[in-house]
Amino acid sequence: MIGHSQGEIAAACVAGALSLEDAARVVGIRSRALLSLSGTGGMLSLGLPAEEAGDLVARWEGRLCLAAVNSPYDTVVSGDPEALGELQAAAAARGARARTVSVDYASHSPHVERIREPLLRDLAGVRPVGCDVSFFSTVTGDRFDTADADGGYWFRNLREPVRLDAAAQAAHRSGLATFIEVSPHPVLTLPLQQALPEADVLGTLRRDEPGPRRFLLSLGEAFAAGADVDWSAAFGETAGRRGSLPTYAFHRRNYWLPPRRAAAAEAPDRIGSWTYRPSWRAVSESREPARGLWLLLTAPGADTEPVASALARSG
Repeated sequence: MIGHSQGEIAAACVAGALSLEDAARVVGIRSRALLSLSGTGGMLSLGLPAEEAGDLVARWEGRLCLAAVNSPYDTVVSGDPEALGELQAAAAARGARARTVSVDYASHSPHVERIREPLLRDLAGVRPVGCDVSFFSTVTGDRFDTADADGGYWFRNLREPVRLDAAAQAAHRSGLATFIEVSPHPVLTLPLQQALPEADVLGTLRRDEPGPRRFLLSLGEAFAAGADVDWSAAFGETAGRRGSLPTYAFHRRNYWLPPRRAAAAEAPDRIGSWTYRPSWRAVSESREPARGLWLLLTAPGADTEPVASALARSG
């Protein structure tokens, strides 16, 4: 589990680190405390790397700070409203995306220090537990023992920068290859794709597709990406059933390529009397991001090398 800012409270509850009552308590206490900061700050999303955004923010000498690093190309800045307006104009002048976040307080900034004492006092009763689910903290940017997610941690979660980029990369290094954003609309999917170009990053629902049809479609996308989907839980008593893959009309062999070992990737394969060979070279040598691969189908005995070379040169 990974959670972004307040979403980390939900992630801790789902993982089993916080009871539902404690999770609701953290949300309520923090929301009430933030009312005293209403109207004093704001946040701005920038399409800039963290280092470049940090250099730009430094011009305002403490009135602004980095609030979140979502990916190598996506950051959020928090601070005084007037300074944010000036920053937005400066970013636009250099051609960078700059979008106002719909809040009127400055989370993940020194502004939160004003409510430190009441927050720590009211959150003192939170009782976290360790859990079996791997939890990657966006406060520390690494794997985290949820037994330490006490009231002090949830103050830090509100005060310190959100390190989604670091937490996602730590999870990927641990062996996780599929990331699913559980939300009513994909907000972090693009930053995660930027942070983890070699991973599968998927969503669940969408703003204009909030129902079970979209959710089941997302399950199918996750399954196609290699995730282990419990279809019996998804379909209930009907449990669904698997159908046979289509076969080639004459040879009654599957259309689908069989699994191949990396060592045999360059060797030709066969469908009946036809020979096929994936042209991996065409993808790897292309100057553009890989979007697929060429498939050569040749008659028995044909020489595929000239065609393969031409495709590789074309990228």
